[in-house]
Amino acid sequence: MKPWDFLRLLVLCPALAAWCAPALSATTRVPGDPLSGSGKVNRSVLTYSELFSDTAPSVPVDDSGGFALPANAAAPSQAFEGILTLSDPTTSRSAQILRDDFAYDSAKDSPWRHLASFSFQFVQNGSYLIPVQQGLVITGSTAWNYILGPGRVWQETSDNGYMRASFPFALVERNQNCVHNGAMTFLFNRTKKPNISNVRYQVTQETCLYFKLNMWGQLSATYTPGSVANNEVLENAEAAEVANRLPTKPFSALMMDYPNSGINLANFTQGFHSPADITTYGLLINGVHYVSNCQTRYGTYAFCNDMRLPSYSIAKSSFAGLAMMWLGQQYRSAVYGQLIRTYVPEYVDGGDWTNVTFNNAANMATGNYISASSDADEGSSQERAFLTAEPYSTKIADAFTPFPHKAAPGTTWVYQSHATFILTQAMNSYVQQHQGSGTDIFNTIRDAVFKPLNMSQGSLSTLRTDNGASGKSFGSHGLFFIQDDIAKLGHFLNNNGGVINHVQVLDPTRLQESLFRTADASTLGVPVPDRGTPVVPNTFRYHNLFWGKYMTTKEFPQYRCNFWVPFMSGYGGNTVLLLPNGAIYYIFSDGNEFIWYTAVNEINKIAPFCH
Repeated sequence: MKPWDFLRLLVLCPALAAWCAPALSATTRVPGDPLSGSGKVNRSVLTYSELFSDTAPSVPVDDSGGFALPANAAAPSQAFEGILTLSDPTTSRSAQILRDDFAYDSAKDSPWRHLASFSFQFVQNGSYLIPVQQGLVITGSTAWNYILGPGRVWQETSDNGYMRASFPFALVERNQNCVHNGAMTFLFNRTKKPNISNVRYQVTQETCLYFKLNMWGQLSATYTPGSVANNEVLENAEAAEVANRLPTKPFSALMMDYPNSGINLANFTQGFHSPADITTYGLLINGVHYVSNCQTRYGTYAFCNDMRLPSYSIAKSSFAGLAMMWLGQQYRSAVYGQLIRTYVPEYVDGGDWTNVTFNNAANMATGNYISASSDADEGSSQERAFLTAEPYSTKIADAFTPFPHKAAPGTTWVYQSHATFILTQAMNSYVQQHQGSGTDIFNTIRDAVFKPLNMSQGSLSTLRTDNGASGKSFGSHGLFFIQDDIAKLGHFLNNNGGVINHVQVLDPTRLQESLFRTADASTLGVPVPDRGTPVVPNTFRYHNLFWGKYMTTKEFPQYRCNFWVPFMSGYGGNTVLLLPNGAIYYIFSDGNEFIWYTAVNEINKIAPFCH
């Protein structure tokens, strides 16, 4: 605490009572503050009486009506700083299992039906409620880990002098990438007894193909006020993150901004069998980020801008692929020809890795596989054993042992998540040899790319082996984004050429190859000198952990030229397009549908690909 902060407390709290609220202002105010409403809110759900009631809720409530900041909210007169602890999460809870492909919910007292233990520190900047830990939090639960997001604090006249707080959280399946999004809300006042109401929570949305549920309840809670270390740093970090987000507009604003384009907004999601499978989608074009809302099974999600999105195999491109290009920029292109066996001693466990290079693994062409049929290896029981293994020793063994040698490296494309895991461990060992044994490849990319791009605090961690923060990063999957993160990453790759603050961070040649932009007309648009691995000749290719679709006038006669669409793709229905007109389009869904051709056609109406 600075001297002038102490003087301010003397003025505000003459008796220096233990319950005196900490100062509400921080060095930097978050954009959008202070709130200017009167506090007169027409509240019909999660009222003061309901939050202090011991009656368990029978059903979830409308998400935006119960958890969102209302239009006439008044600025809070107190700040929440200290520890929020929920009482036994196994009590006062309800769950409705909607899909369970792998029979998770088989135990009598299933851990999938209630929250994990919850005790976290928060600070506050104006009306912004900030969790001290915003990345992946390992809980020790057999079912759930957490990611908490920043929320809001405000006053309503009907809350009898209590502040109202609400924040988003995500339940992340242990050792897996599925994300189930929810929200919590409560009332607090440091000068009253009790100083906190019950905490209402609900989870009514997910991006997860195989396990879907609603979960809700109301738990007693403890609020332990107290000073949080580095509170001002945390408060300013939230202000900086919000200030550095890309300018957004509702997706519907495309019609107003491009009135003569002839676009049809319905075509951006045309073809999906169930709109409920769509989590969110967005388009970054001409400097504006147009975002959809985020639907839940109970209304619009209250914190759409902070809804956590799982990467699945998008992490192959946005982490492992970036890591390769970062290494290439740091240590030159010879790194791509390094041998896996030099850096991963477990290579002797299976297959033939004598001549397999980093580049072969990045192109899914190691020559070690069970079947070259489409998705056969990725859907096999052997791959599932790899995906579910937690200890590093088991996971790396499952990545090598079951997959025999069948082809020369670089000749046969077989999609395998374990190949990216092996490559990630090789890159980790490579960077440790150059920068010290304490170096970590994910943390390196986090500090070199994610942080300078001002990505969200919750995106700065990843799934690791041993269900712990110190394990080996997967590389194959396991990142967690928000809408703004995806748009920024896309712009960094698609528009800025791997440059941040005038510094070339990624190998520019490798980046252009990965985006299929070193084309020669005589090769039908196939990049040279490194053409990647053909999935379908001249239609889909895979290079450096990026996909490419060759859009031909024969297949798509509405266009006047042939062009490539590079993209990142993730399990269940997640796609990020890096379009040749500079636009970035993404859609996250979990119906196992990868539908985006009609969206590309609409974007072409705004900024044509062919001239």
